[in-house]
Amino acid sequence: MERKSLQVSPLPEYEEEIGRWLWCLEDVRRTLITKLTGISQYTLDTKIDERQTIGSLLYHIALVEADWLYVEVLGTEWDPEIRSLFPLEVHSKDGSLTHIEGQSLEEHFHRLNKVREVFLSHFRSMDLTDWRKPRVLEHYDVSPEWVVYHLIEHESHHRGQIFQLLSNIQKLIK
Repeated sequence: MERKSLQVSPLPEYEEEIGRWLWCLEDVRRTLITKLTGISQYTLDTKIDERQTIGSLLYHIALVEADWLYVEVLGTEWDPEIRSLFPLEVHSKDGSLTHIEGQSLEEHFHRLNKVREVFLSHFRSMDLTDWRKPRVLEHYDVSPEWVVYHLIEHESHHRGQIFQLLSNIQKLIK
């Protein structure tokens, strides 16, 4: 059995503390992508008990990450290239996640990877003062540090849902 090294290492090209948080963000994504690589279109699009599909959750994860970047961290309009990756709103009229079906795993991975690439690029030049500096919004103040914490929590939560869905769908197939 291969011996593992279980420790956080800062991503290179970032201030060390920021790089450690971003490594954690990347680690959550790495386990998600690894587990989903090679799943079928059927698995991606299957709904169980009227809940969301794996595809719907992947779309949601990417959209929420982009939204936190542009609205809370940068306080700017969305980059048009990133906006074009999201032709549908995140929620349906009834408040549930928008049903996403028929998009390939490669399309979902491309969206997740493109948003993450842009997200990470905005943190390369950030220092600890800006990392901790609250952005003052209408309903709350939020720092980039808290945004990264929240996105780790958010994606981890949905990763658990996706892994449970994946397990349940695999039981149906057998």
